[in-house]
Amino acid sequence: MDKLESSNLAIVIPAYNEGQTIESIASRALAVSPNVIIVNDGSTDNTQEAAEKLGLHVINHVMNMGKANALWDGIQAAREIDGVIGIVTIDADGQHLPEDIPRLIEKYNQYPEDVIIGARLLKQENAPRKRLLANKFADFWVSWAAGHRIYDSQSGFRLYPAKVFEGLWLPHDPSRRFVFESQILIKIGAKKHNFRTVPVESIYPENARPSHFRPVKDITSIVLMVASSLAGNLFNLSGLYKVLAGR
Repeated sequence: MDKLESSNLAIVIPAYNEGQTIESIASRALAVSPNVIIVNDGSTDNTQEAAEKLGLHVINHVMNMGKANALWDGIQAAREIDGVIGIVTIDADGQHLPEDIPRLIEKYNQYPEDVIIGARLLKQENAPRKRLLANKFADFWVSWAAGHRIYDSQSGFRLYPAKVFEGLWLPHDPSRRFVFESQILIKIGAKKHNFRTVPVESIYPENARPSHFRPVKDITSIVLMVASSLAGNLFNLSGLYKVLAGR
């Protein structure tokens, strides 16, 4: 099994109106790996200009297609890079620290078949309470459908083995928004991959732009998707047992 290093890692950064932070996040990601892909998802601010002046691989959507589409396009572009065996996704809003990526790599090299999630478990008292409760609610449902206990299923900070995307297709139209990131965990869980957690701190700057995540509406969409998945899998009772047992 090849060891994951900076040279065979790709970092995908979806960005929508992240002109204030994209240059900092991308340049710090570049310090970890030369394979950085920015997906400018139809931004109306200076995101495109800020991204392109770094000289990185930038995918520009003419209009805003949603995070699902941005992630899908970025992941497919990462898979086309020769030698890439691991793909990191990280948000562009500064909530996650690119400096934590080596910690995800270290965990991956212990469990190269599994998805590594940078779970926002440190200093949770700094997180908006409404979002924290919504995330815990989603964690239960997504874990049940995936058949494994997942901590912080809504974290966009993840390291995937590139091979989990072989033969995998998911709907990624604008209506999927944040549903996509939950559904991909369910699909990967069905392929018998497990999930590992690296506790990370989440940063909530005082002058940050409002989150694109809508706790009530988006969690409702996620739960409806999960319920449909469970119904099609005879309610995955073995998965429910694992979640209740904390496995």
